[in-house]
Amino acid sequence: LPPNRTTWSDIRYRQRDGIGFLSFSFPGGAMSTNHCRRLLAAYRYALTRSTSVLVLGGARDFFSNGIHLNVIEASSDPAGESWSNLIAMNDLVEAVLRTTDRLVVAALGGNAAAGGVMLALAADEVWCRSGSVLNPHYRNMGLYGSEFWTYSLPRRVGAETAERLTSEALPVSAAKAARIGLVDRLVNAQAREFTTEVERLAAALADDPDLPRRITAKATARHADELQRPLAEYRRTELARMRAIFFDPQAPYHALRSAFVRKVPSGSARPLATEGAR
Repeated sequence: LPPNRTTWSDIRYRQRDGIGFLSFSFPGGAMSTNHCRRLLAAYRYALTRSTSVLVLGGARDFFSNGIHLNVIEASSDPAGESWSNLIAMNDLVEAVLRTTDRLVVAALGGNAAAGGVMLALAADEVWCRSGSVLNPHYRNMGLYGSEFWTYSLPRRVGAETAERLTSEALPVSAAKAARIGLVDRLVNAQAREFTTEVERLAAALADDPDLPRRITAKATARHADELQRPLAEYRRTELARMRAIFFDPQAPYHALRSAFVRKVPSGSARPLATEGAR
């Protein structure tokens, strides 16, 4: 849209001085199958543009809380919709992980949880407003987790910390996230000032003479990781665990999801408690 248009849109792309800004704002941070597919289409468009830095997010609202439990609960086939939503979310995260021709920054102006955190971790740098809270786990919904978390989380914080974060299932402040390596940069700005500050930081990153070297190093590292264990293998393993949960009518996920959506006690349903479950 022309700059003077004020038409509302939940996904927008703009470009300035070699920097692409792909902003999105979905109510409550939940991302349905349709949201994920539309955002992936926008992301693919952004990759056709001549930029050296691409910023995802940057608004003051939620970044992302992963799959859309309300849409899933309202579906005539919640298991099938859960699966479709997860596949769409994985497609989006994988596209970010496979981007090697520019630096991608995830700018979190608000909270993020579950697959939304993993979407952020797929970027090269994570910039987080100091007042935000992250929930990098799935266990409270009775889920193992997906969105390449078994690749992205350990490579940032180490296997031991990744195990603790996903098993304890506790919220993480922005400050703690920065201390443990989950976040690269804390942005000390008021919510209304976050976008402007992100633009300033992105301009500095784009002007950094070391940027071409970093992009080359990124592509080399991704190739080395792919040779060691392909992303397709991470995806296949995670999705197998998730599919087994989605299509098991007795899995706690279904009661936990329904209780969450309706804001009622979950009763006898319990999150995953088996060893290694998330």
